[in-house]
Amino acid sequence: MTADVLLAGIVLLGSSVQWLTGMGFALVAVPALILLLGPTQGVVLANCASGAICVVGLVGGWRHVRPGAMVPLCVAAACTVPAGAWMTRQLPEPVLLLVMGGLVTVAVLLVMRGVRVPALRGTKGAVAAGAAGGFMNAAAGVGGPPVSLYALNAGWTVREFVPNAMFYGVVVNAFSVAANGVPELSGARWGWVVVAMTVGGLIGRGLASRIPEKRARLLVLLLALTGGITAVGKGLWGL
Repeated sequence: MTADVLLAGIVLLGSSVQWLTGMGFALVAVPALILLLGPTQGVVLANCASGAICVVGLVGGWRHVRPGAMVPLCVAAACTVPAGAWMTRQLPEPVLLLVMGGLVTVAVLLVMRGVRVPALRGTKGAVAAGAAGGFMNAAAGVGGPPVSLYALNAGWTVREFVPNAMFYGVVVNAFSVAANGVPELSGARWGWVVVAMTVGGLIGRGLASRIPEKRARLLVLLLALTGGITAVGKGLWGL
């Protein structure tokens, strides 16, 4: 029962920040999910939940999707998802925790610093960001940071970024679930997850107009950074 409550709390928090900021479910939830469920199950649950949230979020914003940028991003991601999924099946759990925690930590630090890389512009930049995002999404459940860096270097506004990030999330998570499979959860646990996602979405949408966007994003990144460092620590402890 305690584990179910913890699982629901993690999903609720991740769903809230996703609806609050347009990003963040995987960043916030993945480190905690892999500590609670193990690396493999934590990642595939994050893929399923994040993909579902993106589907719902895209309903009202699909007209703002940029096909010219999304096609190379998504095609590149589809090519690297199998490599990320293969890696999760080959490495022992402590090493997986170390790799996943490291990927999350590095990605968050890059996004926080707002790194500008000339190579992440144009079609080549989209391919590079999509390839990195696809691999990271299948391996660690966190595929958003490379796309965030691409959007930053392309000069996108937040309004432009959110629907396109949602579209990318639908595609890359669909490929990741196809490669990794679905989580092995009981019916009761699936019920907890669905309820937590729904309540989290309502909370996030309710807070969206009350909390400044910059402050909310900083909170998301700090939570993700804490989780990533914790996963690294547990991985090192288990070696």
